[in-house]
Amino acid sequence: MTETGPGLRQRALRLLARREHSRAELERRLSPFADAGEIAALTAELQAGGLLSDARYAGSWVRSHASRHGSARLRHDLQRQGVDAETVERALRDEAGHNDLERALALWTRRFGTAPADAREYARQARFLQNRGFTADIVRKILRDPGIDSTS
Repeated sequence: MTETGPGLRQRALRLLARREHSRAELERRLSPFADAGEIAALTAELQAGGLLSDARYAGSWVRSHASRHGSARLRHDLQRQGVDAETVERALRDEAGHNDLERALALWTRRFGTAPADAREYARQARFLQNRGFTADIVRKILRDPGIDSTS
């Protein structure tokens, strides 16, 4: 079953009214309802009209997830959602706010707050931070000296 014309456009506008979507994500969500050519034409029209923007989507995604994830995770998630690398890097630079060390330290403090007492606890805390997309260097800095100054 394929929707043509206004039905497909209305469906796309309803999705965009709820939240920002990347072009690839919107195309995937619309794929059961029309063929790829119709969807590509509609998304191109929506982009030209300013209703669909990968840059706006990436900025929104980074703002809402930066306090819980490192740059590596944010980058991976956005690229997986079909946002091109240049747009991802621009969003990370413009929207992430604090650097990864500051965000990791704030997250670690909220979650754990005390230095690991033994190797097992060190590994658990390190896995938590690495799974959130923080580099091994940042994880080591935080777990070896939780009182570090994040501006250095």
